[in-house]
Amino acid sequence: MKLSTAKEMTPEAKATTPEAGRGKAKGNAHRGIRVAAVIGVLVLAGAGAGYWWWQEKKYALPQGIAKANGRIEADQVEIATKEPGRIVSILVKEGDMVKAGQVVGQMDTAQLEAELRTAQAEVLSAEAQKTQDEASIVQQDSIRTYARQEFMRHSALVAKRVETPEMLDQVRNSLKTADAAYDVATASLEAAKATIRARQAAVAWVQARINDSTLVAPCRGRIEYKLAQVGEVLGAGGRVLTLLDFSDVYMTIFLPDDTAGRLIFGDGARVIFDAFPQYVIPAKVTFIATDAQFTPKAVETAEERAKLMFRIKLSVEPEVLKEYASQVKTGLRGMGYVRTSSTATWPDWLAVKLP
Repeated sequence: MKLSTAKEMTPEAKATTPEAGRGKAKGNAHRGIRVAAVIGVLVLAGAGAGYWWWQEKKYALPQGIAKANGRIEADQVEIATKEPGRIVSILVKEGDMVKAGQVVGQMDTAQLEAELRTAQAEVLSAEAQKTQDEASIVQQDSIRTYARQEFMRHSALVAKRVETPEMLDQVRNSLKTADAAYDVATASLEAAKATIRARQAAVAWVQARINDSTLVAPCRGRIEYKLAQVGEVLGAGGRVLTLLDFSDVYMTIFLPDDTAGRLIFGDGARVIFDAFPQYVIPAKVTFIATDAQFTPKAVETAEERAKLMFRIKLSVEPEVLKEYASQVKTGLRGMGYVRTSSTATWPDWLAVKLP
């Protein structure tokens, strides 16, 4: 028979031990944490749904205003050579802002300058010929005057029968010769004047070619591409630089016919960039396509690409461009907002807000 050294504990006794009490308290604590977590998730979900609903309501478009996605664009201007030649210098880099009329490059003009000196020398030669012809006119006029006086004197002598008619015929011929010589000198002077004008025109033409060899920016904008290097020889029309024309910056959007048909040409518009949603840029409807087209692949959904849409151009206001031209970045995507009713008013969140 085996004797027990310790008294066995009943279940009721085990439940009353300190270890059992602590385990029960821990289980209750875990259940409380789980309940609190669930409640917290429900509260956050409710708050998120409420915020989403509030945002949707706040930024809902009122009646008479439509929107479409697009991207900012600017016309490209090619700065090219008018005269064939070698590039001597390029004074700008890609990304530089330039003003209208600013010199951006220079072509070699050594040959043209030689042609200019030749043309200028020909002008001087024609002017010398003109001076000579003017002196000849003075001389021939003097001879003609003397011949006329001789004719009058001999005519009087013949009338008095002091001199024979044959002598008068000789004097008459001399007068005709003097008149002819005077007319030739006068014609030569006119020819010299015409030659001077032609030579001066040649000088102006060569000078214009030299001036065209200086490459200038035709408008205000930013240099986008550098297409040639110093030392390269280009033909006439060779492209050197590509300039983004910042005198007309615009966003192109596409709208269906039922919306585009109600747009007002010249009406105000709004542009908001994805990269700067806090700013609202004023614009104007400056182009409405007359023909519908399939929207380009840049439109994200296949459903929208399948629709016939009208291309709309929203040009940024010139006053804004003057102040913020340096911040313009073509290619930025965003949303364009237009009015389809003249009585529609812009909501507060579409009020103009510039940096």
